[in-house]
Amino acid sequence: MQTVDEIAREIVAREGGYVNDPDDPGGATKYGVTIHTMRRLGLDLDRDGDVDARDVQKLTRAQAEDIFKKHYYQKPRIDQLPQPIQASVFDMYVNAGGNAVKILQRLLCEFGEDVGVDGALGPQSIGATARVFERAPDHLVDAYGIARRNYYYKLGDGRKASRKYANTRAGTKGGWIKRAEEFLSQRYHFSATQHSQRIAKWA
Repeated sequence: MQTVDEIAREIVAREGGYVNDPDDPGGATKYGVTIHTMRRLGLDLDRDGDVDARDVQKLTRAQAEDIFKKHYYQKPRIDQLPQPIQASVFDMYVNAGGNAVKILQRLLCEFGEDVGVDGALGPQSIGATARVFERAPDHLVDAYGIARRNYYYKLGDGRKASRKYANTRAGTKGGWIKRAEEFLSQRYHFSATQHSQRIAKWA
């Protein structure tokens, strides 16, 4: 089983270095940590009295990993979920915040659990996840990965500027889709044809 440190290192490696893409609502980002997160945490790394893109550029890998472990794993209580699903929910929380939990909560409802979809992991959602995992451990992990992939495709459906994250110019799977499928059993990966069919209406 992976440790939280190992998961955090993988997330940082997956997120990559500094970017400031105007199509990304997250704004200036480094190692997956957005300028909005740094402002919320008051990380004025150059000590000039504000938090701007220069502070994002100064962020280190170790600082990013620490932020993720404290604010995207422990604080939202992902550490209280069944261990096999933690990595996927943790990775998604870094990428999509509370939507990661909402995806899980909607999935729990589909499994027959009575939970609210509020993006917060409380005793009700944590207990429901444990019960579903006990009934169908492998299925829950894969179902969450599929739900992640669907979430990304739906973002592309609704926002043209986001499609480049789900689909490359060559028409192959973009970073979002590959990211979701890293947490999926191989048998549930989309083929090139399935991906093309899913994004056909984007043309």
